[in-house]
Amino acid sequence: MTANTHEGRLGDEFFTPGTSSFNEFLTAHRPDLLPTRRPFPDGVRAAPDAFPHGTTVLALAYRDGVLIAGDRRATMGHLIAQRDLEKVHPADDHTAVAFAGTVGLALDMVKLYQVELTHFEKIEGIPMTLSAKARRLAGMIRQNLGQAMQGLAVVPLLTGYDEHAPEGERGRIFSFDVAGGLYEKRDFHAEGSGSPYARSALKKLFHRGMSRREAALAALQALYDAADDDSATGGPDVNRRIYPIVSVITEAGFERLPEPETEELARETVAQRRSRPDGPPAAP
Repeated sequence: MTANTHEGRLGDEFFTPGTSSFNEFLTAHRPDLLPTRRPFPDGVRAAPDAFPHGTTVLALAYRDGVLIAGDRRATMGHLIAQRDLEKVHPADDHTAVAFAGTVGLALDMVKLYQVELTHFEKIEGIPMTLSAKARRLAGMIRQNLGQAMQGLAVVPLLTGYDEHAPEGERGRIFSFDVAGGLYEKRDFHAEGSGSPYARSALKKLFHRGMSRREAALAALQALYDAADDDSATGGPDVNRRIYPIVSVITEAGFERLPEPETEELARETVAQRRSRPDGPPAAP
């Protein structure tokens, strides 16, 4: 992005002291590069089945931090647009973001958010606090309100490990609405079309002090329940070997569970459902 490409040098805006926000820099100098620019004239609404939409994502706190997971299905109306979409992404070393909603906008927003956090740290010399990261993402969502009102909504789910929080409360979860409203959730949360069923499952299975394995199995059971009742959510696809994405954030940083571990846990979940189709009982 250069203002004087024919001269082969950067424009003056790159050398003028200003904000540490890359998003605000683009807004001021190249708003056409923002994913939140309005795609339609006023009064025009996108057809709901014209663009792929991602569905269910969830998060839950556990003993060592926080776990975030998502199914892999994207739908376009009644069609399955993609079976192996990745909805869970690291934002930085100790933060992750997952999304439900319009896939193209969501992926662009995630990439911009990743740059936003990296840019801030390079300019200021320190990383943002987790609360500040949540507020920055809320501001980016608010910029997308015009598109959301036209049918192109993006609803992310943000998780992070907060080393400044009290012991046992360092895995934090933030949800948002399409207008940029910010809400911190305690213990667990889910977003997307299958979220009511996933939250109901997590309400039954969650307990404090869960191990990583227990948390991952609870997440997979919740996604299984979501897929069982919501046609837009995809369950474990054993034949194609497509399984939900499960990641954790601990003091050591972001880690996506290896594919063999996710497959083993997903197959265990499917096997349990053969004997208990309605899922495991509530945690004691």
